[in-house]
Amino acid sequence: MALNKLSDIELLDRFKSGEKDALGVLFSRYMHLAYGVSLKYLKDPEESRDAVMNVFEKLHQDLLKHEIHNFKSWLHTVIRNHCLMVIRRNKGKYSVPLQETIAHQQNVESAFPLHPDGVPDKEYLLQLLESGVNSLNDKQRLCIQMFYLQEKSYKEIADDTGLSMMDVKSNIQNGKRNLKIYLDKKNER
Repeated sequence: MALNKLSDIELLDRFKSGEKDALGVLFSRYMHLAYGVSLKYLKDPEESRDAVMNVFEKLHQDLLKHEIHNFKSWLHTVIRNHCLMVIRRNKGKYSVPLQETIAHQQNVESAFPLHPDGVPDKEYLLQLLESGVNSLNDKQRLCIQMFYLQEKSYKEIADDTGLSMMDVKSNIQNGKRNLKIYLDKKNER
């Protein structure tokens, strides 16, 4: 059977069994997705191409380390995290207007409040977010910080904390929900 007719999971299995061409098929299948995500974050075609190449260069190592059940969503997360790291390293080079960030965040997960005078204030939002994280219980706070700030996987958090994977997932989900409730209450004032 031709490799390009195989599912992502079958290609991953073949790659892990030593068939290196399977990774090439995955690359060609999802290069456009990775480039689109990179371009969304980096806003520069050349930087975006570099980001895609960097991710796919180290992909062969990462695929052997992780058990992946949905390659497309896993790749989306990997490329997004890579772009965020590039942005952090090059602070100031990439700037997304705060209003755009707030609008995107409202569409994705939760509403970030605006400054009381109606103008977005980055410092105010950061302080509010920090106080919201600090309002969480210890396990939720720890899991949220490790997952979002330290960019650790559920398994790494479970290994570091001694919690089960289900407890980690539950603490992250409940922490996000409680953080949203906290922020929404602050926004009502």
